[in-house]
Amino acid sequence: MDINAARAAESTEGGLDKLSELLNWRDSKLFSEAERVALEYAECITYTDRQVDDALFARVKQHFTEPQIVELTAAIAFENFRSKFNPTLAIEAQGFCMVPKR
Repeated sequence: MDINAARAAESTEGGLDKLSELLNWRDSKLFSEAERVALEYAECITYTDRQVDDALFARVKQHFTEPQIVELTAAIAFENFRSKFNPTLAIEAQGFCMVPKR
């Protein structure tokens, strides 16, 4: 998350503002419809008690091309991989962003 937060800080589209609103993306006015669909998609992939159903995938396809969906899915899977890999090897955050308290 650190390096992604640093990249968001450089964004011209309200990167830091969006980052600070990420936990409340459903209620935030900062995210476009495509971003909201991507975030819902990411949650359904990430949380084991959820699943990407046909309705959600149809909404994803309304906003993204097939190559974009593959890239988005790979990015989500990679972040999920890192969320397991880094703590196991005690790889600490590098201080680029505030990590929300659980």
